[in-house]
Amino acid sequence: MAEVTVESIAEEMFQYVSECAGKKNLKAGDLTKFAIGKHGEETCTKDMCKQAIRQLIDSERCIYSYLGGSYIQLPPAPGSEAI
Repeated sequence: MAEVTVESIAEEMFQYVSECAGKKNLKAGDLTKFAIGKHGEETCTKDMCKQAIRQLIDSERCIYSYLGGSYIQLPPAPGSEAI
């Protein structure tokens, strides 16, 4: 099995957020469960998932939003106004 890196986990999480955009709001725990479910606890730890989420937020590929709870979403498209 290929080595799982924080960067590869972040990319998979980004793809998952993209697939769910507009359909389902994802919390950080949802992304962690997704990654661990895909790779197993032996190769994908909660700490690696936290680092991957931090990487997505710091790079501004994803943002935190608050809709009655904290969710991770794609940033608004350039030129679109948030209401």
